[in-house]
Amino acid sequence: MASTACFVIVSKNDIPIYEAEVGTAPRKEEVAYQHQFILHAALDIVQDLAWTTSAMFLKSVDRFNDLVVSVYVTAGHTRLMLLHDSRNEDGIKSFFQEVHELYIKTLLNPLYLPGSRITSSHFDTKVRALARKYL
Repeated sequence: MASTACFVIVSKNDIPIYEAEVGTAPRKEEVAYQHQFILHAALDIVQDLAWTTSAMFLKSVDRFNDLVVSVYVTAGHTRLMLLHDSRNEDGIKSFFQEVHELYIKTLLNPLYLPGSRITSSHFDTKVRALARKYL
């Protein structure tokens, strides 16, 4: 069965710094734009929830048809957002934790300017491998 998944990292200033379609479903340009719109529309909900709980993994915060938005908020208020159609909550949490670790390693790179787009092909390859493993 083909799965739909779109992953975005949004900085604390609401600027997307990394985006990837990581699902196995066939990709269409209009659908990719719709996924981005759904994820960005959920940012207000995430911002409200982030201040009311101390948990980093906010589980599912929004729904659109059969798609669910799951969010992981870092200590620096960077949001890792995943739009998906799966019900594997443990796999999603593990995916977020490992991507958070990768993101921290990227932040520790002295050549990376925090808040700028992540263009590393190594980061992209690792995120896609983690998505295949957990999602």
